[in-house]
Amino acid sequence: MPATPVIAGFAIGVVFGVVGLLSGFCLMSSLRDWWTRGDGRRIRSYALAVAVAICGTQLIAGYGLIDIAKSLYLQPSFSGPLIFIGGLLFGLGMVLSNGCASRAVVLLGKGNLRSLAVLAIIGVTAQMTLKGLLAPARLAIMQWTQMTPSVNSVPALFDRFGLNEGAARIAAALIVGGALLVFALAHRELRRSPGQVLAGIAMGLLVIAGWLATGWLGADEFDPIQVASLTFISPVADTLQFIMLSTGMTLNFGIALVAGVLTGSLLTALLTGRFEFEGYTSAGHTGRSMAGAALMGIGGAMAYGCSIGQGLTGLSTLALPSFVAVAGILAGAALALRGLTVRAAFAAQ
Repeated sequence: MPATPVIAGFAIGVVFGVVGLLSGFCLMSSLRDWWTRGDGRRIRSYALAVAVAICGTQLIAGYGLIDIAKSLYLQPSFSGPLIFIGGLLFGLGMVLSNGCASRAVVLLGKGNLRSLAVLAIIGVTAQMTLKGLLAPARLAIMQWTQMTPSVNSVPALFDRFGLNEGAARIAAALIVGGALLVFALAHRELRRSPGQVLAGIAMGLLVIAGWLATGWLGADEFDPIQVASLTFISPVADTLQFIMLSTGMTLNFGIALVAGVLTGSLLTALLTGRFEFEGYTSAGHTGRSMAGAALMGIGGAMAYGCSIGQGLTGLSTLALPSFVAVAGILAGAALALRGLTVRAAFAAQ
């Protein structure tokens, strides 16, 4: 791979690690705060990030700087059931592990040893699902349920109503991104939390930067690379493999991204006095966290991404499969949070 995307991936990761640690940016924590505590600031910060990512990605794609059609999110054929079930498993897993894959990388930088176990299990189970023991079952389900719809994105859907490609892209970005922007900024408490506003804007801009790093700076017809942006399931798996078997392997954008997030979080934790070793508190805590990590690895591989890979990067392309994946993630998180709430209520009686 050309050096430029790798360097850019590391730099983007550093910023992600800094912002992630300072703001607590995480879909799972955002949903928990919103659904169980009535605090909607962080979920609206997340929505703001998605809005920025959508508008920026569609803008640079419309200008021809990147070709998002070459990304894995806009494939002409996909399996809706496989992606939804994968999202469901990932949503369940991120609640059981108390954080998604990206959050685990951030927390590892501040000394959270639970995150080390979570990331190792995510890496192993994701590789098992992509290329190992579980791959034949995943491929069989995909083949049985695969479909080739006439449209695979919101702009393509608008194009069916007679709009040209540019107008359809603008309309889709304004409608979806605008709705998310209103949802975010209409909330008075978010407007009173400048740190969360800045975090949302920064995370959205990082998605755009990732697209530019791989699709524009890294564009090379003699050495083509996958057009991609922020995502963590496959990169965590690749990072684990690179650590163990680096001979014959080359660094890529995803591995550099993970390394950058860890570096940014570690430096921020050390400079702000937040670095502290943490571990599991009980056997039950350990088992629940590890089970959640396995579900995230398997589910993230099935859904082609995580709460960042599909929830931010995938949605920025306005690909229909990404909406399916996010629906699954939200459903899984709702089920898990509901189950834990009921369990806590019974335990308190």
